[in-house]
Amino acid sequence: MNALRGLAWLLVFQSVGELSARGLKLPFPGPVVGMLLLLLALRFEAVRQPVGACAEFLLSHLSLLFVPVGVGVMTHLSLVNQYGFRMLAVVVLSTLTGLAVTVLSLHWFTGAADAPGDA
Repeated sequence: MNALRGLAWLLVFQSVGELSARGLKLPFPGPVVGMLLLLLALRFEAVRQPVGACAEFLLSHLSLLFVPVGVGVMTHLSLVNQYGFRMLAVVVLSTLTGLAVTVLSLHWFTGAADAPGDA
């Protein structure tokens, strides 16, 4: 029951984010606004506990979420054959870019406190 309440919270924040983004004509998608609002709301136990239960449930069944992707790839094998190398290059480059941004962000956020030579 707690996981269901967490899913409800997730849907509420996504909906509020979508309404806010469209209503205020923001330049980024509504689910991103919803995630930022959720990040702020996770400070409260009434939100954190059910969302945590929902996250555990979703993570335990994560492999099922890849089934539609696999079916889509099998359905469009001709496109994979035609554009496979380009898609692979985009996936590799975007993954490396995401990793680099994550490392630089982490370094930037923690670098001020752990700067070498400050001892």
